[in-house]
Amino acid sequence: MRDSYERIYDLVKQIPIGKVSTYGDISKSLGINNPRLVGYALHNNPDPSSIPCHRVVNSKGMIAKSFAFGGDLKQMELLKSEGIQFKNGKVDLERYRIRFKDEDMLRL
Repeated sequence: MRDSYERIYDLVKQIPIGKVSTYGDISKSLGINNPRLVGYALHNNPDPSSIPCHRVVNSKGMIAKSFAFGGDLKQMELLKSEGIQFKNGKVDLERYRIRFKDEDMLRL
């Protein structure tokens, strides 16, 4: 099995423009059961230009307070540039959240 970080990066690459996922959704989808590990991996993202870690938010739709690649305002700016709207400082997960299916996981 490949390194957990690599599996996380591969899944995050599948989040389309204009959508988000949560740390917990990614963790659960990969069978890791540790959302914090997803956060650690994304904080250490080796290639933010191809691994869109800005598309990952917490379970309440809130952005990372310590977004590693320019701070929380940068994460919000990137999401807004992709058409994601915020309400009361949060992403509307009902509208923008993507959930991965089992067949997506078979490729990782």
